[in-house]
Amino acid sequence: METNYVSSVKGGWVQSLLQSITSSLRSLKWGDYVFTLALAAGAIFAEIKFSAFMDSYEQIILFCSVPVLAFLGWAWAPLRHLMIGSTALTFMAIYFYQTPEGGSLLRAEQAFFLKYMISSQSAILWMSVFFAFSTFFYTLGFIVRSSKMGPAASKLSWAAVYFGLSGMLVRWYESYLMGADIGHIPISNLYEVFILFCLVTALYHLYYEARYKSMALGAFVLWIIFAAVAFIFWYSVTRDAHQIQPLVPALQSWWMKIHVPANFIGYGTFAIAAMVAIAYILKAKNYLVDRLPSLEVLDDVMYKSIAVGFAFFTIATILGALWAAEAWGGYWSWDPKETWALIVWLNYAAWLHMRLMKGLRGVVAAWWALGGLFVTTFAFIGVNMFLSGLHSYGTL
Repeated sequence: METNYVSSVKGGWVQSLLQSITSSLRSLKWGDYVFTLALAAGAIFAEIKFSAFMDSYEQIILFCSVPVLAFLGWAWAPLRHLMIGSTALTFMAIYFYQTPEGGSLLRAEQAFFLKYMISSQSAILWMSVFFAFSTFFYTLGFIVRSSKMGPAASKLSWAAVYFGLSGMLVRWYESYLMGADIGHIPISNLYEVFILFCLVTALYHLYYEARYKSMALGAFVLWIIFAAVAFIFWYSVTRDAHQIQPLVPALQSWWMKIHVPANFIGYGTFAIAAMVAIAYILKAKNYLVDRLPSLEVLDDVMYKSIAVGFAFFTIATILGALWAAEAWGGYWSWDPKETWALIVWLNYAAWLHMRLMKGLRGVVAAWWALGGLFVTTFAFIGVNMFLSGLHSYGTL
């Protein structure tokens, strides 16, 4: 009798899931299917043209990315437009890099479109400029209560994301123009991951902005992106960090392609939660009450950001342990970077536990989320500045 009951419950859960998937597929339009076919065609093209540069694990990652990107494009149309637009800009750049003898990096200084628009350095510079203007307009619009500056700031933020993503893709191509042994996905050093951080943080903010129909949070979140942009500029000028360098042996692994993005989805969403926490504290203290969303909305954004970040950071930590076992022969070595990653994980695990089990809300939760930013920042760059270890390839 009990077995039959369990079976019926399981059957009902599976049936409900299948019905949900079927309903979602039925709601898709022809554009959704065209988009998915385009992703699949792109993966097949990449497999045919670049299979010599990929091992079997990287090929699995390539084809697994198709359903993931398709689902994301179905769920949020602006993300689909971003994929299409950035891909188009990247292919335009690749076209201008071509010479009768093949692709050449010298074209970056010869072709007007590359030199001033969409070589990796130019595109990332445009990204930085657009993020700076977006921060200014979000903040000014918040201060003067302008209904026009918010949408303008949002469009500038989108422009920054388009150029930033295109710049990263072009940088990936440029690395292979330098040599097949040098080519790699551009997420291997502080300069590149700071760009990734800007893109992830901006995209999550733009999603929440559309979800809650509020431009006010941009006046807070964009400042953390502006700080990252300032670091990118300083790092480029003082360390010549924008130059593409060969990978160190420890990074020559397919694990990097999944570990690093998962990590920085976590960092980006934790940063959003901290900046939203500032807005929550101000409103709870009766400052700027009429300019900010309700405390319920702020609390919801803060909670969802930490929940998403914690999920991805957990995945990244597990992947990092598996990568460490392959690279250094052990899953965990109490390296400073590993130790501080554990501290970050424990901090947000405790935050989520207190919220879900103890009902933690309000100003205390907000201050805790804000404090988490300092813990995360130290794990992100403080370890590289003040400590050394197996992860010292990311030093300042």
